[in-house]
Amino acid sequence: MTYLLALDQGTSSSRSIVFNTQGQVVAQAQQELTQIYPQPGWVEHDPLEIWRTQLATAREALVKAGISARQVSALGITNQRETTVLWNRKTGLPVYNAIVWQDRRAEPTCIELRKRGMAASIQRKTGLVVDAYFSGTKLKWILDRVPGARQQAEDGELAFGTIDSWLIWQLTHGRVHSTDVSNASRTMLFNVHSNQWDTELLQALDISASLLPGIKPSSAPFGEVSADLLGAAIPIGGVAGDQQSALFGQACFTPGMVKNTYGTGCFMLMHTGHRFQNSANGLITTSAAQTTQQPEFAMEGSVFVGGAVVQWLRDGLQAIPSSAEVQRLAESVPDTGGVMVVPAFTGLGAPYWKPDARGSITGLSRGSTLAHIARAALESIAFQSAALLQAMSRDAIAAGGVAVAELRVDGGACVNDLLMQFQADLLGIPVVRPMVTETTALGAAFLAGLATGVFANTAELAALWQAERRFLPTLAPERAQERMARWEHAVRQTVLPPQL
Repeated sequence: MTYLLALDQGTSSSRSIVFNTQGQVVAQAQQELTQIYPQPGWVEHDPLEIWRTQLATAREALVKAGISARQVSALGITNQRETTVLWNRKTGLPVYNAIVWQDRRAEPTCIELRKRGMAASIQRKTGLVVDAYFSGTKLKWILDRVPGARQQAEDGELAFGTIDSWLIWQLTHGRVHSTDVSNASRTMLFNVHSNQWDTELLQALDISASLLPGIKPSSAPFGEVSADLLGAAIPIGGVAGDQQSALFGQACFTPGMVKNTYGTGCFMLMHTGHRFQNSANGLITTSAAQTTQQPEFAMEGSVFVGGAVVQWLRDGLQAIPSSAEVQRLAESVPDTGGVMVVPAFTGLGAPYWKPDARGSITGLSRGSTLAHIARAALESIAFQSAALLQAMSRDAIAAGGVAVAELRVDGGACVNDLLMQFQADLLGIPVVRPMVTETTALGAAFLAGLATGVFANTAELAALWQAERRFLPTLAPERAQERMARWEHAVRQTVLPPQL
C-alpha cells in the first residue's frame, strides 16, 4: 500500500493525517497550540512549539496508521497563512515569536502605506487590500522593533518565512528555504502576475530580498524530510496555504467553483482560473494552488470570527460546557427571538473591512435567553458567509461569469447540521458537505501525490471527491433577503462612534 502524509499546521493546533491513495483518512494526530496575547490586538505563537508539535503529531500519525515512513510516497504541508517567522540561518532559532495572521499591531504601517497612495498599486500587483492581516507589515515590525534584527538581515544572517517555510527548513535541517505561490501571495510582497517577489514593494517596506524564500508551484519537489526525523527520507511534494489547499482538496479546479471553510474564521474561495480580477465588492484576489508555473487565481473573502464565536460562548459567556453542545442549546428555541449577534471582536473582514468595528448583540428583549444568543451566534457564521458569497457572485457576473451553483463546505463547524441548513436557506443554493471533511490536509496530500506520480492529473482527483450530504434551501427567497437586510442593519451598528 502507498500512503501520503499531510502536515496541517493551523492556528489552534498542529495536526498530521495519513491518507491512502483513495483520499481516505487512515490515521491522524493532533496537539493544541499555545495562544499568546501580549496585549490587546496582538497574537503570537512560539515557532519552536509549532515545530515540536508538528513533528510529534507526524510521528504519532505514522504509529497510529501502523506504517513506517518508507511506506509514505510523499509529504504535503498546509498551514495557517500570513503568520510570520524570522529566524537565524545558522542556529535555526527564531529572533521573535511568530506573529499570527490575526495580529493587528502593524496597522500603523498600513496607514502610512495608504497615506503614501500605494493602496491601488499594491492591489494591482498582489490582489490584496492594504491590511495588517498580511505578512509583509508584520515582518517590517519585527525588523524595526527587535534589537539587531535589521542589521542581521542586511548581513544575510536571517531568513523570513510563513509557517510552511519554517517547517520545510526544520524538516530538511536547513537545506531548503522555500515557499509556494499560494503562501507567497499572502505576504503583500509578491507579484501574482509574474510569480516573483516585487522589488518596489520590498523597497516600500524596507525589506531585504536576502530574507526571502525561493518560490515554487504548490505541487513541486521541495526537498526531502531528513531521514532521522521520521525514519526515512520522504519527498516533500506539496505545499499550500490552508485555504488554497482546501479549495484543491474540494476538487474545485475549474472557474466558478466555490468552497467555504468553517474554522476559527471562515474563508471562502472561488476559483477563477487564469483570469486575474480585482474585486469591486470588498474581496481580495489570491493565487490558487498551482500545479504548473502558469498563474491561477481565486477570489477570496475572510471572516475573522467564525467558529471562534462558539469558543466565546463556551469560554466567555460560559453558556455551554463544550463547543459540541452549541447545536443542542441553539435548537432548544425555534428562532433567535429577534436577537442578532455580530462577532466583530477583532473588527470585520471581507466584504466590509471595518477594523474599528466591535462585537454587538442587538434585538434583546425581556424574553431573551442564552439559547437565543447561542442561536444568533451560530447564525452569525452563516450571515457573514452569505455576505461573502453575494459579493463573489456580483464580481463573477460583472466579469461575464455565471451565478454560483453550489457551495462546497469543510472545516470543524460544517458538521453542524443546523448551521449548514441555515446557510443553504440564506444562499438559496445547495450546500454540499463532502465525505472527507479534512479537505485542507487532503489538498496538501493531493498536491504531494501529483508531484510524485501517485496521481496522474486533477481529473483523477476530481473522481475521488464524493458528497456526504446536500443541504437544500427551504426558505423563500424574499424571506432570506429580509434576514440579510436585518443582518446588514446590525453590522452598521457595530462601528464605534468617536470617543468624546
